[in-house]
This record gives sequence, C-alpha cells and structure tokens, in this order.
Amino acid sequence: MNIDFANLQYQYQLYKKEIDLAMQGVLDSSAYIMGDAVTSLEKNLEDFTGAKYAISCSSGTDALLLAMMALDIKPDDEIITTPFTFIATAETIALMYAKPVFVDIDEKTYNIDVDKIEERITDKTKAIMPVSLYGQPANMDKIQALATKYNIKVIIDGAQSFGSTYNGKTDSNLGDISTTSFFPAKPLGCFGDGGAVFVSDEALATKMKSLRVHGQSKRYHHKYIGMGGRMDALQCAIVDVKLKYYSKDLALRQEVASKYTKALEDKDLILPFIDKNATSAYAQYSIRVQNRDAIQAKLKAKGIPTAVHYPMPLHLQECFEYLGYKKGDFPIAELVSSEIMSLPMNPYLSDAEIEYITQKLLTAIKHWR
Repeated sequence: MNIDFANLQYQYQLYKKEIDLAMQGVLDSSAYIMGDAVTSLEKNLEDFTGAKYAISCSSGTDALLLAMMALDIKPDDEIITTPFTFIATAETIALMYAKPVFVDIDEKTYNIDVDKIEERITDKTKAIMPVSLYGQPANMDKIQALATKYNIKVIIDGAQSFGSTYNGKTDSNLGDISTTSFFPAKPLGCFGDGGAVFVSDEALATKMKSLRVHGQSKRYHHKYIGMGGRMDALQCAIVDVKLKYYSKDLALRQEVASKYTKALEDKDLILPFIDKNATSAYAQYSIRVQNRDAIQAKLKAKGIPTAVHYPMPLHLQECFEYLGYKKGDFPIAELVSSEIMSLPMNPYLSDAEIEYITQKLLTAIKHWR
C-alpha cells in the first residue's frame, strides 16, 4: 500500500469540474489581478468566518507582514512568539527589523506557554504573535487578558488553523488581526501561494488593502510604503470552489484524527492533545516517538510517508544567532522537536489506510523498544 500524505490530486479530481470551470471563467475574463474572483472569495471568506473584513493576499507569510505593517511595527519593537513553528512566524518579525522574543511552549498543546509570556513583556513589546500549531488555537483567554493589561496587540499566525475555533469563535475572529495561508498542503489550499488576513477594525482593513497594492490610495498615488501582496485571481477562484466544501472536509479531517487516536491510544504514545475550549483543523496529526529516524525509515519502506514539523526550534537556527539564544533556553521546544513526527493527514484517508498506517507504526515502535 502506498499512502498519499496530503492527497491533493484526489481532492482536485473530486472538485475538478467546478474548479476547471472557475479557472476558465478567470481566463475568459482576463482579469488575472484583482477583479471579480478576488471580490467573491473575500465575501465568501467573511461569510464563512463571520469576520467583518477578509483581505486576500499573496501568501501566509505576506499576511503576517501586512498585519505588522498595518500596526506600524518599527525597528527594535519586540514581538513575543514561539520558537516551535515554521520560520515565517519569526522571519517576518525580523524582516520588519523588529525583535522576535521567544517563549517556550506548552508540552501538551505545543502552542506558546501562556504562563511564561508576562515575564517577557517589556516597554518595547508591541504585540504577541501566537501560532495555532497543527491547527489548534492557543489559549486566547490568557493571551487577550495580557494584551489588554499591557495595551499590546495580538496577531494570530493561523497559517495551519483555518476553520478551527476557540470558545466557539472561529480563529479568524481572534486577536486584533488573524492570518491564514492557502498553501496547497494547508487544510484549505490553492494551487500555488495565497493567504488572507482577517480583521474587525475598518481602518486597519482599509490600510491593509492599500498596503497589498504598494500602499496605493488610488492608482499611482501612494499613501504608504507597501508591497506587491495580491492573491491572483486564478488562485482565488480555486479556493472559492474549495471553500464551498470546506466544512465537510474539515469534519472529515476530525474524523480521521479520531480514528488515529482510537487506534493509537493506550499504546504509550504521546498523541495530539486538544484543549477543551478549542477545536483543531488538524493540518497535521503529530505524535511523539523515540528513535524517530529509524521509525520513519521503517514506515517509508512500507509506503507510508511521514514528516517532521519541526526538527529544529527557531532559537537554534543559524539565522537567529544574533538574538543570543543557546541550547537549553527553551527545553520543551527542544525536546518536542527531537520527538515529533507527523502521520499522513487528509480528509480522504480510508479506514483501511488508517489501519495499515497504525499497525505498521506500532510494529516499528515495538521493534525499537
């Protein structure tokens, strides 16, 4: 049996007729930048999430940049975030010439440890940037309380978590600005790069719409220093079709996760932990194992792909040496990064595939004990 990690081809075939028709509509219109496809997606994203404003953009990375630009993040400002995430989270902070300030993670959820944030707040702190890792929002009650207490902003890096909830509220409605990614392998993905920002404040929404088109207030009149941050119309058309079926796909992801958990619980494995106040989009189904490399090799030989999200925390990356962190500064992030392993996760995994994956996994683990 050969397992497809994300099964993007299957999903395309499932919605092929509508996707092809939507793409042809863009080609027929020749409106490749902005236009009706963009407007339609943004309206449907607002309807799906309940967010007041949804603004499409060129990637999840650029969504973070737009958020910080809109909030006037300046050089030497500090933004508190997690070291256990994809590079874009802290990379964008550094690109703004601001300083990423790392806080260790919670060992159960792998999200930022909210009880360690306050001690890192200084008079230079301008924002907290929690990451909804693997699809689950962080503890937003405590984060928002700190933001209110210290009058700082909250930017949600929701690249992996579109459609998740915290206390019944979609993650697109958390914080001052919430972001997401439509990278192909994300729960809701396009066929290239794309992303979105979500916001309730009209002034911020207006500013970000300007920033994504080089800070224009009107054609060739520039109010801000901006970027070329538009999501192209073809990608918008694709996501718009997939969005129609996203609630179903999201439910199927959660079913797959439940089946994995049922098959693997009580096997001395550390499985995903979902907070009682949250739901997860399950961008990944990540477990922790010993002898990870050997187990990955065993599974690969059986046609089962795995991935590691992420093998090295950001504070140990060469590009962040200038921050002065060292090994041992964030021990939980370092421990988890040495053990974490993601199993195939997509809405279309069959019961037979899940049984095959879990049986081969347990056999491999038993071999190395």
